[in-house]
Amino acid sequence: MKIIFIGAGNMANALIGGILKRGIPSSNLHAIDPLANARVRLEKRYLVQTSETIDSTIVNYDVIIIAVKPQMIKIVSESLAPWLSAQLIISVAAGIRAADISNWLNRYPRVVRAMPNTSALIGIGVTGLTALQGVGDADRYLAEQVFRMVGKIVWCEDESKMDAVTAISGSGPAYVFYFIAAMQRAACELGLNDKQASDLVLTTFSGAAQLATQSDESSGTLLERVVSESGTTIAALKSFEADSISAAIVRGVLAAHTQAIQIGATFRK
Repeated sequence: MKIIFIGAGNMANALIGGILKRGIPSSNLHAIDPLANARVRLEKRYLVQTSETIDSTIVNYDVIIIAVKPQMIKIVSESLAPWLSAQLIISVAAGIRAADISNWLNRYPRVVRAMPNTSALIGIGVTGLTALQGVGDADRYLAEQVFRMVGKIVWCEDESKMDAVTAISGSGPAYVFYFIAAMQRAACELGLNDKQASDLVLTTFSGAAQLATQSDESSGTLLERVVSESGTTIAALKSFEADSISAAIVRGVLAAHTQAIQIGATFRK
Protein backbone atom coordinates (compact mmCIF):
# COMPACT_ATOMS: atom_id res chain seq x y z
CA MET A 1 0.00 0.00 0.00
CA LYS A 2 1.34 3.41 -1.01
CA ILE A 3 -0.10 6.44 0.76
CA ILE A 4 0.37 10.13 0.01
CA PHE A 5 -0.63 12.85 2.44
CA ILE A 6 -1.75 16.29 1.39
CA GLY A 7 -0.67 18.32 4.39
CA ALA A 8 2.14 17.63 6.86
CA GLY A 9 0.60 19.02 10.05
CA ASN A 10 -0.11 17.39 13.40
CA MET A 11 -2.65 14.83 12.20
CA ALA A 12 -0.51 13.74 9.25
CA ASN A 13 2.44 13.36 11.64
CA ALA A 14 0.37 11.25 14.04
CA LEU A 15 -0.90 8.97 11.26
CA ILE A 16 2.49 8.62 9.58
CA GLY A 17 4.15 7.81 12.91
CA GLY A 18 1.55 5.16 13.69
CA ILE A 19 1.66 3.63 10.21
CA LEU A 20 5.45 3.34 10.23
CA LYS A 21 5.32 1.50 13.54
CA ARG A 22 3.20 -1.17 11.84
CA GLY A 23 5.97 -1.99 9.39
CA ILE A 24 5.01 0.05 6.33
CA PRO A 25 8.33 1.28 4.85
CA SER A 26 8.86 5.04 4.74
CA SER A 27 9.43 4.73 0.99
CA ASN A 28 5.73 3.88 0.62
CA LEU A 29 4.71 7.20 2.15
CA HIS A 30 4.93 10.73 0.81
CA ALA A 31 3.67 14.11 2.01
CA ILE A 32 2.92 17.33 0.16
CA ASP A 33 2.93 20.64 2.02
CA PRO A 34 3.74 24.19 0.87
CA LEU A 35 5.42 25.01 4.20
CA ALA A 36 9.12 24.22 4.22
CA ASN A 37 9.35 23.85 8.00
CA ALA A 38 6.52 21.28 8.01
CA ARG A 39 8.28 19.27 5.30
CA VAL A 40 11.64 19.41 7.05
CA ARG A 41 10.13 18.28 10.36
CA LEU A 42 8.51 15.28 8.68
CA GLU A 43 11.64 14.34 6.74
CA LYS A 44 13.85 14.47 9.84
CA ARG A 45 11.41 12.71 12.11
CA TYR A 46 10.27 9.88 9.83
CA LEU A 47 12.60 9.88 6.79
CA VAL A 48 9.54 10.33 4.57
CA GLN A 49 9.94 12.03 1.21
CA THR A 50 8.04 15.27 0.76
CA SER A 51 7.29 17.80 -1.94
CA GLU A 52 5.88 21.31 -2.11
CA THR A 53 3.03 21.11 -4.61
CA ILE A 54 0.46 18.69 -5.98
CA ASP A 55 1.61 17.23 -9.31
CA SER A 56 1.85 13.97 -11.26
CA THR A 57 3.42 12.28 -8.20
CA ILE A 58 -0.17 11.62 -7.12
CA VAL A 59 -0.70 8.94 -9.77
CA ASN A 60 1.85 6.62 -8.11
CA TYR A 61 -0.17 6.18 -4.91
CA ASP A 62 -3.12 3.99 -3.92
CA VAL A 63 -4.50 6.22 -1.18
CA ILE A 64 -4.58 10.01 -0.93
CA ILE A 65 -5.18 11.32 2.59
CA ILE A 66 -6.24 14.96 2.66
CA ALA A 67 -4.98 16.27 6.00
CA VAL A 68 -5.35 20.03 5.73
CA LYS A 69 -7.49 22.55 7.57
CA PRO A 70 -11.16 22.68 6.51
CA GLN A 71 -10.76 26.06 4.81
CA MET A 72 -8.16 24.54 2.47
CA ILE A 73 -10.14 21.48 1.38
CA LYS A 74 -11.82 23.07 -1.64
CA ILE A 75 -8.56 24.47 -3.06
CA VAL A 76 -6.73 21.19 -2.46
CA SER A 77 -9.52 19.14 -4.02
CA GLU A 78 -9.58 21.28 -7.14
CA SER A 79 -5.81 20.85 -7.46
CA LEU A 80 -6.10 17.08 -7.05
CA ALA A 81 -8.93 16.56 -9.53
CA PRO A 82 -6.83 16.47 -12.75
CA TRP A 83 -4.60 13.70 -11.38
CA LEU A 84 -7.23 11.25 -10.19
CA SER A 85 -7.87 7.92 -11.86
CA ALA A 86 -8.21 5.01 -9.43
CA GLN A 87 -6.98 6.36 -6.10
CA LEU A 88 -9.01 6.26 -2.90
CA ILE A 89 -9.51 9.72 -1.40
CA ILE A 90 -9.70 9.95 2.40
CA SER A 91 -10.34 13.28 4.12
CA VAL A 92 -9.60 13.78 7.82
CA ALA A 93 -10.91 17.36 7.93
CA ALA A 94 -13.49 18.07 10.62
CA GLY A 95 -16.98 18.96 9.42
CA ILE A 96 -16.44 18.80 5.67
CA ARG A 97 -18.97 16.49 4.02
CA ALA A 98 -17.86 13.71 1.69
CA ALA A 99 -20.34 14.82 -1.00
CA ASP A 100 -18.86 18.33 -1.02
CA ILE A 101 -15.36 16.91 -1.44
CA SER A 102 -16.59 14.73 -4.29
CA ASN A 103 -18.14 17.77 -5.99
CA TRP A 104 -14.89 19.74 -5.68
CA LEU A 105 -13.11 16.72 -7.21
CA ASN A 106 -15.35 16.94 -10.30
CA ARG A 107 -17.77 14.37 -8.80
CA TYR A 108 -15.05 11.79 -8.18
CA PRO A 109 -16.93 8.96 -6.39
CA ARG A 110 -14.23 7.21 -4.37
CA VAL A 111 -14.31 9.41 -1.27
CA VAL A 112 -14.15 8.29 2.36
CA ARG A 113 -14.38 10.69 5.27
CA ALA A 114 -12.41 9.82 8.41
CA MET A 115 -12.03 11.32 11.86
CA PRO A 116 -9.00 9.85 13.65
CA ASN A 117 -7.41 11.25 16.79
CA THR A 118 -3.85 11.97 17.83
CA SER A 119 -3.47 8.72 19.78
CA ALA A 120 -2.93 7.19 16.32
CA LEU A 121 0.72 8.14 16.85
CA ILE A 122 1.13 5.29 19.36
CA GLY A 123 -1.24 2.89 17.64
CA ILE A 124 -4.16 3.19 20.08
CA GLY A 125 -6.26 5.81 18.33
CA VAL A 126 -9.84 5.44 17.21
CA THR A 127 -11.20 6.54 13.85
CA GLY A 128 -14.74 7.16 12.71
CA LEU A 129 -15.32 6.36 9.03
CA THR A 130 -18.10 7.10 6.56
CA ALA A 131 -18.22 6.69 2.79
CA LEU A 132 -20.14 7.89 -0.23
CA GLN A 133 -22.57 5.39 -1.71
CA GLY A 134 -20.26 5.03 -4.71
CA VAL A 135 -17.49 3.62 -2.55
CA GLY A 136 -17.31 -0.15 -3.02
CA ASP A 137 -16.38 -2.88 -0.58
CA ALA A 138 -12.77 -2.96 -1.80
CA ASP A 139 -12.29 0.74 -1.07
CA ARG A 140 -13.99 0.46 2.30
CA TYR A 141 -11.64 -2.40 3.14
CA LEU A 142 -8.66 -0.33 2.00
CA ALA A 143 -9.72 2.54 4.28
CA GLU A 144 -10.09 0.06 7.14
CA GLN A 145 -6.59 -1.25 6.50
CA VAL A 146 -5.13 2.24 6.77
CA PHE A 147 -6.79 3.15 10.05
CA ARG A 148 -6.61 -0.28 11.70
CA MET A 149 -2.85 0.23 11.60
CA VAL A 150 -3.26 3.09 14.08
CA GLY A 151 -6.07 1.80 16.31
CA LYS A 152 -9.75 0.88 16.27
CA ILE A 153 -12.34 1.93 13.69
CA VAL A 154 -16.05 2.73 13.89
CA TRP A 155 -18.16 2.93 10.72
CA CYS A 156 -20.96 5.52 10.61
CA GLU A 157 -23.39 4.71 7.82
CA ASP A 158 -25.19 7.99 8.62
CA GLU A 159 -22.61 10.67 7.87
CA SER A 160 -24.26 13.16 10.23
CA LYS A 161 -22.98 11.00 13.11
CA MET A 162 -19.44 11.94 12.11
CA ASP A 163 -19.93 15.31 13.80
CA ALA A 164 -20.56 13.42 17.05
CA VAL A 165 -17.40 11.35 16.44
CA THR A 166 -15.49 14.59 15.92
CA ALA A 167 -16.79 16.03 19.19
CA ILE A 168 -16.18 12.87 21.23
CA SER A 169 -13.03 11.14 20.01
CA GLY A 170 -11.57 13.57 17.48
CA SER A 171 -11.37 16.37 20.06
CA GLY A 172 -11.38 13.97 23.02
CA PRO A 173 -7.63 13.76 23.67
CA ALA A 174 -7.60 17.51 24.29
CA TYR A 175 -10.26 17.12 26.99
CA VAL A 176 -8.12 14.47 28.69
CA PHE A 177 -4.98 16.62 28.49
CA TYR A 178 -6.98 19.50 29.98
CA PHE A 179 -8.00 17.38 32.97
CA ILE A 180 -4.47 16.00 33.35
CA ALA A 181 -3.05 19.54 33.45
CA ALA A 182 -5.56 20.54 36.12
CA MET A 183 -4.72 17.54 38.32
CA GLN A 184 -1.00 18.18 37.93
CA ARG A 185 -1.56 21.79 38.97
CA ALA A 186 -3.44 20.60 42.05
CA ALA A 187 -0.61 18.20 42.90
CA CYS A 188 1.92 21.01 42.77
CA GLU A 189 -0.30 23.23 44.94
CA LEU A 190 -0.25 20.39 47.48
CA GLY A 191 3.55 20.52 47.60
CA LEU A 192 4.58 17.79 45.17
CA ASN A 193 7.28 18.58 42.63
CA ASP A 194 6.68 18.52 38.86
CA LYS A 195 8.04 14.99 38.36
CA GLN A 196 6.05 13.57 41.24
CA ALA A 197 2.92 15.28 39.95
CA SER A 198 3.50 13.98 36.44
CA ASP A 199 4.22 10.40 37.53
CA LEU A 200 1.22 10.23 39.83
CA VAL A 201 -1.30 11.82 37.47
CA LEU A 202 -0.24 10.16 34.21
CA THR A 203 -0.03 6.69 35.74
CA THR A 204 -3.40 7.19 37.41
CA PHE A 205 -5.03 8.19 34.11
CA SER A 206 -3.37 5.36 32.19
CA GLY A 207 -4.27 2.76 34.80
CA ALA A 208 -7.87 3.92 35.15
CA ALA A 209 -8.35 3.95 31.37
CA GLN A 210 -6.94 0.43 31.05
CA LEU A 211 -9.11 -0.78 33.94
CA ALA A 212 -12.22 0.67 32.28
CA THR A 213 -11.23 -0.88 28.94
CA GLN A 214 -10.60 -4.34 30.36
CA SER A 215 -13.56 -4.43 32.76
CA ASP A 216 -17.01 -5.74 31.89
CA GLU A 217 -18.51 -3.28 34.36
CA SER A 218 -19.83 0.17 33.46
CA SER A 219 -17.91 3.32 34.31
CA GLY A 220 -20.62 4.12 36.84
CA THR A 221 -20.06 0.83 38.65
CA LEU A 222 -16.30 1.30 38.61
CA LEU A 223 -16.81 4.76 40.06
CA GLU A 224 -18.93 3.37 42.88
CA ARG A 225 -16.19 0.89 43.78
CA VAL A 226 -13.72 3.74 44.41
CA VAL A 227 -16.07 5.83 46.52
CA SER A 228 -16.69 5.24 50.20
CA GLU A 229 -19.04 7.17 52.45
CA SER A 230 -17.28 10.05 54.25
CA GLY A 231 -14.03 9.24 52.41
CA THR A 232 -11.63 11.47 50.49
CA THR A 233 -12.95 10.56 47.02
CA ILE A 234 -16.54 11.50 47.81
CA ALA A 235 -15.33 14.87 49.07
CA ALA A 236 -13.76 15.58 45.67
CA LEU A 237 -16.79 14.30 43.76
CA LYS A 238 -19.14 16.45 45.79
CA SER A 239 -16.99 19.46 44.99
CA PHE A 240 -17.08 18.55 41.29
CA GLU A 241 -20.86 18.27 41.39
CA ALA A 242 -21.20 21.58 43.24
CA ASP A 243 -19.28 23.19 40.40
CA SER A 244 -21.36 21.31 37.79
CA ILE A 245 -18.23 19.75 36.28
CA SER A 246 -20.12 16.87 34.67
CA ALA A 247 -22.67 19.20 33.09
CA ALA A 248 -19.89 21.52 31.92
CA ILE A 249 -18.13 18.62 30.18
CA VAL A 250 -21.35 17.67 28.39
CA ARG A 251 -21.88 21.30 27.34
CA GLY A 252 -18.32 21.46 26.02
CA VAL A 253 -18.73 18.31 23.91
CA LEU A 254 -22.03 19.62 22.55
CA ALA A 255 -20.30 22.90 21.66
CA ALA A 256 -17.68 20.94 19.70
CA HIS A 257 -20.48 19.06 17.93
CA THR A 258 -22.21 22.32 16.99
CA GLN A 259 -18.93 23.73 15.69
CA ALA A 260 -18.33 20.65 13.51
CA ILE A 261 -21.77 21.10 11.93
CA GLN A 262 -21.11 24.80 11.41
CA ILE A 263 -17.78 24.15 9.71
CA GLY A 264 -19.46 21.86 7.20
CA ALA A 265 -22.24 24.34 6.51
CA THR A 266 -19.85 27.28 6.13
CA PHE A 267 -17.54 25.69 3.62
CA ARG A 268 -20.37 24.07 1.68
CA LYS A 269 -21.43 27.61 0.78
